[in-house]
Amino acid sequence: MAFTAAATARPVPTGREPLLGGRLRQRAVWVDEAVCIGCRYCAHVAGNTFLVEPVWGRSRAIRQDGDSTETIQEAIDTCPVDCIHWVAYEEIPALEEQLRQQELHPLGLPCAARVKRTLPRP
Repeated sequence: MAFTAAATARPVPTGREPLLGGRLRQRAVWVDEAVCIGCRYCAHVAGNTFLVEPVWGRSRAIRQDGDSTETIQEAIDTCPVDCIHWVAYEEIPALEEQLRQQELHPLGLPCAARVKRTLPRP
């Protein structure tokens, strides 16, 4: 009789695993979309990692393994409002939930919450 072993189900990847690109990366990149101004610098530097979301006009990390750590760090360094951060993988679900609870408006469009400017008229 042949050797038999109990089959175990392979875990389904979630995309949050620290093993990316064949090497262990200890942290993930996160864009604070509430602070992002949509300048697109990060997407130009690390286009395989960042994408400017078309509806809200803000940058978003779409792949953790899209670019090298050095390229991602260069994109972080080019951000004029410092909204891109290295975070622990375990923090991502809480950050996503926090972002869902914030009220974001498309960039460049007026919103009711913004203070209206009244200019003096002659």
